[in-house]
Amino acid sequence: MPFIDIAFQADTSRYEDADFEEYARRNCGENPDTRDAAIEELRRLLEDKGECRPRRNDDAYLLRFLRCRGFIPALAHRLMVRYEDFRLNNSYLYDYKPFGLQEVKGVFSCTLPDNPDNGRITIMKIGKWDMDSTPAKDLMRCACLLEEICVMQPRLQILGVTIVIDLQGLSLRHARHLNLKMANQFVSLLGASFPLFLRGLHIINSNWLFNSILPMFKQFVPKAGWERIHFHGSSLESLHKQIQPQFLPPEYGGHCEYVVTCEEWLSKIEIYKDEFMVKDLEDLGYQIDCNENKLHFTFTQ
Repeated sequence: MPFIDIAFQADTSRYEDADFEEYARRNCGENPDTRDAAIEELRRLLEDKGECRPRRNDDAYLLRFLRCRGFIPALAHRLMVRYEDFRLNNSYLYDYKPFGLQEVKGVFSCTLPDNPDNGRITIMKIGKWDMDSTPAKDLMRCACLLEEICVMQPRLQILGVTIVIDLQGLSLRHARHLNLKMANQFVSLLGASFPLFLRGLHIINSNWLFNSILPMFKQFVPKAGWERIHFHGSSLESLHKQIQPQFLPPEYGGHCEYVVTCEEWLSKIEIYKDEFMVKDLEDLGYQIDCNENKLHFTFTQ
C-alpha cells in the first residue's frame, strides 16, 4: 500500500498509539495512572446530575471530552451537556446523507499533514463560498461532518487541530447571509460546545467588512477562547510567528507541498471506513448508504 494511503487509512483508526503518551500528558493533562479514575468520575457526574443523556458512555467516548478539557471531569461534563444540547437543537445538521463536499470544496480548502506543534491544519476560504449553489445550512453541515469524523480518531483528540480562516474575497453579499444562529453554530463547532481540541484559530486577509461583523461572533466566544484566536491582517510574517512555514502551503509562504483537498480526504474516508464508523455516524443521525461494504457520501435535500 502506498504511504499516502496508509496515512489516509490511519484517519479511520481508533488505535491508541503508545508513542503519543507524552503528547497526551503535555497537551491534555492525561496521566495513565489516573486516567481510569477520571473516566469513572465523569461517568458518575453524568449519572448523578442527569443533565444530559449521552448516546454513549464507554471509556473511549468519554475520553474525547476529557482530552479537550485538560482531563478535568467537571469541565468535561459541562462540555458533554453543551454538546448534547447542540445536537438536539441542530438535528438538521445530522439528518441527511453526508456528501463529498462537491458543492463547498472551495470553502473547506484543504488539510495538511499532522504535526506535534499544530495538530492538523485545516484552511477555510470563506470568500470562495458560492451562496447561489450552497445554502448556509450546507456549509455548517460540512463543518459538522468533518469534525465528527476527526474526533473519532484518538491521534487528533491528542494533537488537536489548527484552523486558518482566509477572508480574501469576503464581500457584502457573504455578510448578508451570516446571522446570529450561524455565528453561534460556528463558535460551537470550534470547541465551545464540541469535543474539539482547538490549538489555534488564525484569521488572515481580513478587511473592514470582517471588523463590522466580528461582534456578532464575539458574543458567543468564551473568555478563555480568546487566547487561541490570532488576527494577522494580511501579514504572512505574523502568521509564520504562530505556524512555522514548513507546515504551510506555498500560497501562504510555506514549504509544505503535500496538500489534501477536503473532497479527496472524504473520498478516502469512504474507502477505508469500517463498521464502527458506519455505526457511529448512524447513531449521530446520518443516513448512510452502504453498498458492497463501501460508504457512499451523497447529498439529498
